[in-house]
Amino acid sequence: MASEMPFEIMGILNVTPDSFSDGGLYLDTNAAIDHALKMAHDGADVIDVGGESSRPYAVPVPLDVELDRVIPVIKRLKKEGVIRISIDTVKPQVAQRAVDCGATLINDISAKLCEVAAKNKVGWVAMHMLGDPTVMQTDPKYDDVVAEVKDFLISAADKATKLGVEEIWIDPGFGFGKRVKDNVKLLNAISEFQQSGLWVLVGLSRKSFLGRIGKLESSLLDDNLISVDKRKSASVAAAMYSVLQGAKMVRVHDVLETYQAFRLLYELSRVN
Repeated sequence: MASEMPFEIMGILNVTPDSFSDGGLYLDTNAAIDHALKMAHDGADVIDVGGESSRPYAVPVPLDVELDRVIPVIKRLKKEGVIRISIDTVKPQVAQRAVDCGATLINDISAKLCEVAAKNKVGWVAMHMLGDPTVMQTDPKYDDVVAEVKDFLISAADKATKLGVEEIWIDPGFGFGKRVKDNVKLLNAISEFQQSGLWVLVGLSRKSFLGRIGKLESSLLDDNLISVDKRKSASVAAAMYSVLQGAKMVRVHDVLETYQAFRLLYELSRVN
């Protein structure tokens, strides 16, 4: 486990057929549990269970479908008792059921579920998104992306604090209604978010902008990009860069590789 380090790893568990990176791999509950336990063994501090894809242009799924996907997994993980459980949802009913079954963190890309977190005295992640997944990548524009995202998240955190939420995380929402240059600006401004006094979580793993930046001999305007399965190195590098600027948690697919990089960083920081 990575808990002794000053930064945490959230392992992604998509119980979906259509997530951009691993859709369909863990729809079966047994496969999902096996993968979650492997991530825990590899160094994850939290497992983030999601039953609805939030990739660009994804269509929302019915409430009963999302519940059927995530609740059996959360119940089994709670029974295993080896790791903290997070629920990745925008539906208050799903968040509530997940908490009832053992989740202690609500990862909320809508930034609207702070009341559920307050009511149940659990942690809450507020993420910035421009619009919703069906439209967020349709020509997003900002006058000052860092200022606008930061103001939005601080406002959301203030509301949650007034409601009594004690554990609040803010997530700039990389790839959620952001152009390549917006993502780069936000990544370079993690320290500004951290200076707000709030804990910063970043989700950079395998995002398309990393595929564009990492493509050899291409401009940032090139629509061609490195395939999802070849973005591991860029994802780990981006995670390292974010924690060096003050991020306290990273949400990743590749837990072992991220843990190894973080462990090296942690041990080097302790050398006299």
